[in-house]
Amino acid sequence: MSEKRQWGAGFATELAKIAGRVEEARLAARASAEAEAAEKAEQAEQERRQAAKAAAASRRGAGQGDPAAAVPWSMRVAAEVGWRLLVLAGTVWVLMRAIDAIRLVVLSFMVALLITALLQPFVGRLKRAGLSRGLATAIVFVSGFIVMGLVGWFVVWQVMENIDNLSSSLQDGITELKKWLLNSPFHVTEDQINQIAKNLQDAIGTNAKDLTNAGLEGVTVIVELLTGILLAAFSTLFLLYDGRNIWEWTLKMFPVGARAGLSGAGPRAWRTLTLYVRGTVIVALIDAICIGIGIYVFGVPMAVPLAVVIFLAAFIPLVGAVASGVIAVIVALVTVGPVTALGVLGVVLLVQQIEGHVLQPFILGRAVRVHPLAVILSVACGSLVGGIGGAVVAVPMVAVANTVIGYLRSYTHEEELAAAEPGPHGATAVELAPVEVAPEGAGAEAGPG
Repeated sequence: MSEKRQWGAGFATELAKIAGRVEEARLAARASAEAEAAEKAEQAEQERRQAAKAAAASRRGAGQGDPAAAVPWSMRVAAEVGWRLLVLAGTVWVLMRAIDAIRLVVLSFMVALLITALLQPFVGRLKRAGLSRGLATAIVFVSGFIVMGLVGWFVVWQVMENIDNLSSSLQDGITELKKWLLNSPFHVTEDQINQIAKNLQDAIGTNAKDLTNAGLEGVTVIVELLTGILLAAFSTLFLLYDGRNIWEWTLKMFPVGARAGLSGAGPRAWRTLTLYVRGTVIVALIDAICIGIGIYVFGVPMAVPLAVVIFLAAFIPLVGAVASGVIAVIVALVTVGPVTALGVLGVVLLVQQIEGHVLQPFILGRAVRVHPLAVILSVACGSLVGGIGGAVVAVPMVAVANTVIGYLRSYTHEEELAAAEPGPHGATAVELAPVEVAPEGAGAEAGPG
């Protein structure tokens, strides 16, 4: 038994020694692996630092070789924006120069568009009554220009009939104005009034040559005016008769991808233009009739020609009403007297307040959604580019552009939403062919023609 115990104790001792050696070997292997990993990490860190130093040196070398790389990012962005703005400004300048070179043609065509927008509904009514398009166009075209010619003739006839009375009334009015100034609280003396009259006579005598040159230039202006009237007349005739085909031909000049949006924007733009012209004519008629009646009641001469001037000036928003009102007040002042001029001024202000707060929002509110500041700026730009004609067509063109841009923006947004939404699939998937809806009639919805 003692031998067995000794053998068992020895065996256990040997097992303990073997386990100890195994543990020592495991710890040594672990320490070796940790040391090797630390060495590799240190080596990788050194390589990373060397690569960073090499990259920095490369950037410094590139900066020395390429000066543009040393320019700050904000400066580069400003330069990119700057040259694009210069290109845009140059394009606008070239476009304005081109328009100025053919200003007579451009203005004549725009006036023709306005006249067509006014006369087109009458052509549509005659067609629905059973007349052919050619006959309806001829009737409306001839009738429209006969009415315009009669109005012009009547205004000239009224002016020629009243020119003598106007001259005598002008002399009496100046005398009355002189007396009023002498008795007014402004402390104006007769010597000051005589000095002003003398200065006016000297200015007229000094600038006699300029007045002669202006008269010669007036002949050129009359020739250009007659040419513009003929161009506008022929353009109106073709737009009334064949406006739809002209629009379709214009669409073919654009890329195929842009035609879908433009084909929807065109009828909406034409509707805006039609509503603008129709509303402006109604407002101008109301202004001319009301102010003309007021001028007639106060006994101011040439009430009808002044009413026609007020009607025509109403086609220039904001500015035209003020200018025509000033003319009416001045005529009343120099022909009748200050009291009558104040009465005419009251009538003009009352009618303009009614126009601005009642007529304009009610009649033109839906057609022209343009801020008053944009109206003033567009009238100013139009007058600088094309004179009175440019001022007349500026606001309707801005209104049309506003409608087109708004529609194209919404159209593009709808296309993006349609492209983002997943289409139907499975048993409910149905492929629909595009449906082209033709506008009804040939009125404001369909465009000219």
